[in-house]
Amino acid sequence: MRWVLRFFALLCLGLGIVGVFLPGLPTTVFILMASWAAARSSPRIHAWLHRHKLFGPMLRNWEAGGYVSRRAKYSAAITMALSAAILWWLAQPWWAPMLASSCMAGVLLWLWRRPEPPTATAKN
Repeated sequence: MRWVLRFFALLCLGLGIVGVFLPGLPTTVFILMASWAAARSSPRIHAWLHRHKLFGPMLRNWEAGGYVSRRAKYSAAITMALSAAILWWLAQPWWAPMLASSCMAGVLLWLWRRPEPPTATAKN
């Protein structure tokens, strides 16, 4: 089972990296799944993900309380808006961009309802 989880972690990591460059492919979800699988199969990959310049802060925020940074929310919203515009411009059957845009709107609604990480300067 360890090899299956390690393969799944690497697959998700690869898809997450492609998602950084390809609009419409969700980076965050794949990186979260990669971290989950790596935690159960490869401590080395898991540690690397948490030390990574791009993925580490996202994973630490999520594990600290399901936090999503405002920057990540804006980035997702802009990327999804561009993806929807391209779909509406290129797609032939009207229902395809309608379905995709509806799914993206649902994800954005969920995403913007996630708490943001507490600021480092806030005192309790």
